[in-house]
This record gives sequence, C-alpha cells and structure tokens, in this order.
Amino acid sequence: MRVSTGRHYWLAIALAAAAPAYGQINRQQGVAPARGPDAPKADTATSADSVQTGVTDPNGNAPIVPDSEFNAALPPLSGDINAPLEPMPAVQQPAKAGTAAAPANTPVVQPPLVNPDGSLPAAAAENPELAQPLQPLSTFNTAPLQTAADTKDADAPQIRYDTELKGLEKLDLAGQFKALSALREGGGKAANATQVAARAREDEALAVRLMKSLGYYDGTATSLVETVPDATDATKPARLRAIVTATPGRLYTLSSVDIEAQPVTPPDLLRRNLPLKVGDPIEAARIQGAEANVSLTLPQQGYPFVKVGDRDILLDDQSEKATGAYTLPVDTGPRSSFGNLVPAGDPVFDLKHLNVFPRFKDGDLYDSRKTDDLRDALVATGLFSSVAVEPQRTARTNPDGTEAVDLLVRQTKGPARTLAGSAGYSTGQGIKAEGSWTHRNLFPPEGALIGTIVAGTQEQGASGTFRRSNAGKRDKTFTAIASAVHQNYDAFDAFTGTLSARWSYVSTPIWQKRFTYYYGGELVGTNESVYDFTQGRNVRRTYGIAALPGQVEWDTSDSLLNPTRGYRLRLNVSPEGSVSGGFKPYVRTQIEATYYYPVSTSLVIAGRARAASIQGIARDDLAPSRRYYGGGGGSVRGYGYQRLGPFDPNGDPVGGRSLNEFALEARYRFGNFGIVPFVDAGNSYESSLPKGSELKFGAGIGGRFYTNFGPMRIDVATPLNPRPGDGKVALYISIGQAF
Repeated sequence: MRVSTGRHYWLAIALAAAAPAYGQINRQQGVAPARGPDAPKADTATSADSVQTGVTDPNGNAPIVPDSEFNAALPPLSGDINAPLEPMPAVQQPAKAGTAAAPANTPVVQPPLVNPDGSLPAAAAENPELAQPLQPLSTFNTAPLQTAADTKDADAPQIRYDTELKGLEKLDLAGQFKALSALREGGGKAANATQVAARAREDEALAVRLMKSLGYYDGTATSLVETVPDATDATKPARLRAIVTATPGRLYTLSSVDIEAQPVTPPDLLRRNLPLKVGDPIEAARIQGAEANVSLTLPQQGYPFVKVGDRDILLDDQSEKATGAYTLPVDTGPRSSFGNLVPAGDPVFDLKHLNVFPRFKDGDLYDSRKTDDLRDALVATGLFSSVAVEPQRTARTNPDGTEAVDLLVRQTKGPARTLAGSAGYSTGQGIKAEGSWTHRNLFPPEGALIGTIVAGTQEQGASGTFRRSNAGKRDKTFTAIASAVHQNYDAFDAFTGTLSARWSYVSTPIWQKRFTYYYGGELVGTNESVYDFTQGRNVRRTYGIAALPGQVEWDTSDSLLNPTRGYRLRLNVSPEGSVSGGFKPYVRTQIEATYYYPVSTSLVIAGRARAASIQGIARDDLAPSRRYYGGGGGSVRGYGYQRLGPFDPNGDPVGGRSLNEFALEARYRFGNFGIVPFVDAGNSYESSLPKGSELKFGAGIGGRFYTNFGPMRIDVATPLNPRPGDGKVALYISIGQAF
C-alpha cells in the first residue's frame, strides 16, 4: 500500500541519519523509483540492482529497505527484564584549541558518579560568576515596555466612519439602539477598519437582543462595513460606513398563561394581579412588569412571604402562528396577619413606645404598606442611623386561619443633636435668619430640647422649646415654649415675652390626615408702641394677655406643600383676655377655605378665601400685635407686609378687628419648573366684621422650582389700585405654595 511505502521511506531517512547503525546494515543508498507516464523506462542495470536489493515490484511500490534488512538492523532485545542496562555509547567531545584532535573512534571517558570506595567525587570548580553578589533592584530599568495597546492616546492616525441602522425604526427601537450602540459610543472614530467591524458585530448582537425584548425571537441582524469615497474631493481619505440591518421576523404571542401555586384567598388573587392574557406579545418589559406586580401586591393582601419563581416560556416556531406557552411558579407562603413588635439592636425605643407608631392592630390582615409606614415613621424621628422592619414567621395560627406574623424592628442608634439654619427675605419683613440647636431625645422617649435664635433687620429674639413627639399617640405632640422677641414693623414696635403650651395632632409628609387640630394656652407680656388717637401721638403701653387658642382643619388635598386636587377647611378660635388698665375679654376667630382643581396634568387652578373677626373689644384697646393686618407674601401680594387697612396720621398701619382676603392662581408646570400668574384681593377693617367694599387688588407672576420636598417659590407682584406710599413692586421668596 502506498501508506506503508511512505512509512518505510521515512524510516530509511531516519536510519540514514544514524551513521554507525546504518553502516552495519547497508552502505548502499536506496533509490526511490520514479512514477507517472513521463518516468524513464527501467534499463538492464537498474533491473539488476533491483533484483539485488529486492526491489522487484514492477509498479515501483516496493519498500526502499527490504523488511529483512530492516529487521536485521534492529538491536537484539533480551527477554530478561532484570538484565543490566547496556552501556551508553561514548560521546565525542570537541578538541580544545591548541591540542590535537582525538581519533574519531576514541571514546570520551565520563567521570564516575561514585568513587570505587563509595565516596562522592570531588565537586567541580565553582564558576566565579555565580559567586558574585546580586545586582540591586534599583539598577534595573523597571519602565514597562510600550505595546500597541498603549498607544491609544498617542497621536495615532484615526479613521472616520458613519453609522446607519435599518429595520428597527418600525419597532420603535431606534432610540434604544442609539443609546446602547458600540458604533455610536465610538463617536465615529476608530483606530482601524478591524475595530469598526468589531463594533458592528457587537451592534448585531444588540439589535437581536432588542428585537427579542419585544417578542421577535426569530429576529436576525447583519452588519456591513464599506468604504465611501469623498464625492466632493477625491484627494481626501475615504470614510467608512457601518450598516447594521435588522430583520425582525415573526412576533411571538402568548398561547396560554398558567400559574403554579397553592390555593389563595380570594381564589382569583394571583390571576387578577398578573396582568397577562392570551394573545399578548411576549415582551420582556410586559412580562417582568406583570411578575413584579405579583411580588408587590400579594404582600399588601396578606402574603408577606411570597416568592415568584423562574418563568418558563415554551416557544412554538413550527406552527403557522408563532406562540409561546407561559408558566409561572409562585410560592405564596401562608396567609398572614399582624402579630407583635419585637425590638432588636440598640434600645432607642422600648416596646411600649414602639407600639405608638403602628397604624394597625394585632390580628389585622398583613399589609406591607403598613409595615413600610411603620419604618418611615421611625425614620422620621431622626433618632436612628438605620432601622429595619422585617416580618417573621411564628407558626401561631389565629382563629380565622391566618398565621400571626411578628415584626422584628432592628434599631441602630443615630446622633440625637442637630444644628440647623435658615434665611429668607421678603418686602416689608426684610432679611431674617434663624439658627437652632436641637437635642431630640434629651428626655426619652422623644423629649426634645430646642434652642432658637432669630436675627433680622426687623425681628430679633430667642426661644427655648420643650417638645414631646408622639406623646401617647402617633403624631400627637406636646410643646412648651418660652420666648423673648423684639419686632419692629411699620404697624408696631414690640418687646414681647411668651409662655405657651400646646397639644397638637397634625399631618406629616409621611401621613397626611383628613382631620387635624391643636389646642393650648398662652401667657403673653408685651410692651408696644401704639398710636393714641386721643393724644395724637405714639405712646408705649404694656399689655398682659391670656389666651386659649385652638384650631381644627379638614383636609382632602393630595399634598401638604404642593396640592393639585381637593380642598381644605380651617377654623381658628382663640378666647382671650387683655389687661391694660383693666381686664377686657374678647374672642378672635378666623375661617379659611382653599380649593384645588386640576384642569390637566400640567395646569392646576387654585383658589383661597379667608375671613377673620375680633368680637368684644374696641380696636384701640387691643395690643397692636393682636390685631389683623393685610398685605404680604401670605396675604395680598403686591402690597407691603401688614400695610393693608387703616393708617394713622403718620402713614403707619394700625390694623383692624376684621379681615377678608381672596386669591386665584393658575399653576402651570413643565418638568421641574413652573409659572404661576395670580390675582389677590383683600383688606383689613376697623369694624368687627369685614366689608365687601374697599378691596385692594394685587397681581403678579411667580416662578416655581419643584424639589422632592416641595416647590421653591419666587413671586413678583404689583398693586393694581395702590394708595400713596405703596411700592410699585414687591418680591417674595419662600418654600411651598402660597396656599
């Protein structure tokens, strides 16, 4: 066979390389016969040689070395596996310079490994270079070699390319593709065409992923990089064009929707919370959103330990219509109800105070929203660096068949002291800065001590406040205040000291309540400058005032700082008594209503009406600081602070016993910004009841910057029917809407 001939031929070459062994076999070189139609005809001498060497195959396929000679050349092998090894052949060593070369057949004697007496031979002479000390590392050049990859920021030439996308526009995927494209990320520049092609291949895979995300599982994509010469100037280097072409194929839809889960209550709870139906496209976002809805809503309806498994979608690409059978395993866990709170970690609050915060009772059906509300309320105290509320199984079964779930409250104590500051400006009130120091838990639990200093162009003062938050009831607060303040406005100049105590139940950003209230008591001592109309000049008088203020409010709006719908009704009543030359009792009342109507998602119409009255005392017997004034950022904008109402002969406001105000705003929002045109009207009156006449109007426009805690407000207004001395423009800056 030809394969065998080839093998023998190469063996012959190998044997020829081993000169001594081959010389013992045959010193005559073998000749391979020529093959093919043009091969020369064999002559007599050649035939004789062939006979002599055993190559007699007329086709020329006989081995060059006969098998008999090949086998004879092999060294004999002993059958005794314990026989000693044969001696190694002597190695011919080259002669040293200046010495006669040894004969070719003279063997070189190797030194013995062991001396005849059994000792080791003497060690060879040590190489002197090995005995030299090592070179210090500092003498080596440690700069790394620069490779081709390191030259990316060098002035290496770059090629330019354009990117073209086809096939994804009709699927509305072009925007997502452009945002994630490797070609577009390169900015149209690359080191070479290979890099452009690599980016194009990445975009092929991207296009396929995007198509699959919409249910096109047969989608394919190809890329092409072509050279585009400059049509206007042939001398300019040609640009490359990378074209990515996507072919969506068929759209796969759901042929069935199955949920593998334990029985639940109500029976359709899982199915109605998985918003998928037969015929829906198998879109990744739709599928994931539906599964997330199950994970979100079941803990809100009594299943805190639900686990959504890995979906299975069996695609059918053989039928006429491309479909997929959807199966979702769900481990619902037990239907549960609220049990006990279990504190853990730093003992910020004991169990008694922790039980003030929940908005649920033992035995209520579990709702994860109420668990989150409990955690948020604890965070709002400001006394934790971290706090977590985790449901824990108890194996306790309630009479209704639900399992009681305890809430493990992990507490980590945080800093209790805070320094805070604020500053603002408004026309009529000038600049006002306020700083405070607070220890929120000086008198546990949640007994805070607050020190405040006010410094401004027209108001200065200091106060100390004790506040007990969540006092026996969540969001119920007890406050005691001692303050001393100096206020110097056009309406009055007063030095006032106050002692007050108040109980309040108010809304918070976490829990906005429909019904809120406060009530309390005040003792006020004030020395004020007042215009005496009988004397025709300003005099200073001292007043002692005792008051029992209270307020109730009904609130259906959707936000505290930025309402867009609903209404609010508020009533203030304060029975008071004034001592200044005699005791004079009276009652201060005020009612206010606001309404918010959403015209569209970006436009809200807001309106406000306010009326106030003081009954039982003459105006001039009232301390000026207890009278009603109109004008300013929270009243009729465009007029100075407290400058609406009667004036004394010096042109200063003296206030009144009644007040009415109206306001209308169009709040237009675009993104995080807004524009608010507005019209305000109102006045204060000497009479005990407000009048419909003598209204003063102001109009203006405001800007809003919306943040996560409320809008920043800047309003600019002007009076529409000004009086002598009224300014032309008024500016107001604050946080929150005007009302």
